[in-house]
Amino acid sequence: MQIQNQVQLKPFNTLSLDVTASHYTKITSIEDIKAALDFAKQHELNVLVLSGGSNMLLPQQINALVIHLDIQGIEVLSENQDFVQVKVGAGQVWHDFVLYSTKQNWYGLQNLALIPGLVGASPVQNIGAYGVEVGEFIESVQVYDRQFKEIKSILAADCHFSYRHSIFKDDPTRYIITHVTFKLPKQPHLKLNYGDLKQAVGDNLTAENLQNQVINIRQSKLPDPKEYPNVGSFFKNPIVNAQEFERLITQFSTIPHYPQANGNVKIAAGWLIDQAGWKGKQLGVVGMFHKQALVLVNYANASLADVKKTYQAVQHDVDQHFHVMLEPEPVLYNSLGLIENHTE
Repeated sequence: MQIQNQVQLKPFNTLSLDVTASHYTKITSIEDIKAALDFAKQHELNVLVLSGGSNMLLPQQINALVIHLDIQGIEVLSENQDFVQVKVGAGQVWHDFVLYSTKQNWYGLQNLALIPGLVGASPVQNIGAYGVEVGEFIESVQVYDRQFKEIKSILAADCHFSYRHSIFKDDPTRYIITHVTFKLPKQPHLKLNYGDLKQAVGDNLTAENLQNQVINIRQSKLPDPKEYPNVGSFFKNPIVNAQEFERLITQFSTIPHYPQANGNVKIAAGWLIDQAGWKGKQLGVVGMFHKQALVLVNYANASLADVKKTYQAVQHDVDQHFHVMLEPEPVLYNSLGLIENHTE
């Protein structure tokens, strides 16, 4: 493990914010994690864990130790005719692992193709798309527990997965994820009940075709971060209770909505933003993408202040129009490498 000073993080965050870390190290093993934490303790530094950088909002200067996870490896632990149990390093690129799983004839993850980021970040906010959440296929998450200073395995049931949430968001500084163990079906397991996916797949009901159609749909709507720096969907789809939904559907009969098992209803945030007039609209160098209103784009060397100004304006206008407050998905950090509340 090597500690570097004053490292530019612009290449490591997909919103391409100009960020400098006072201390930085790349982590390729559990031993590296222990050494990095010892260094941080000796130098009285907070620790910021950087994965794929696709879900974070960073300030211009971070006075902390940034540890960049790069633990690799895909290991089959067990398999039978129905399932495979596979352990994946936190530093594996998520989309590459999805493609690999499809080539191996493992089912379940195809709907999650082309989501940016690394495998280790996938359980944190329980990434999801097109009717599938990753938590459905996670068996356990291997972590370094900073509280007890030990490696442990947390079963999926104890991760408390819910919409864009897990225990790793509740206690963000306690665990450093090293590996994720998945249990994937080896028999056909295709979910096609979301939006225009069923029509796109048609009669070719194969995992490969499903994966390809998901990729095509995402590429048609979502900008490539290399061309238009972004963090994917910027806001969570709000979930409202039945009474609140009745108010909304009475006023706005075409609002896209998705009933939940508990009686609540999920509302399409992108539609709300579009109706509020923000699709394709910019505020200075930051705006909502012209093909997908849910995606905030850094058009020209934006600062964190520019990003905040824009997403807060979007929140205000949606709230004024619908009386619904949108919640940002990406995690906001301050100059000491600590997570801040978006409302502060």
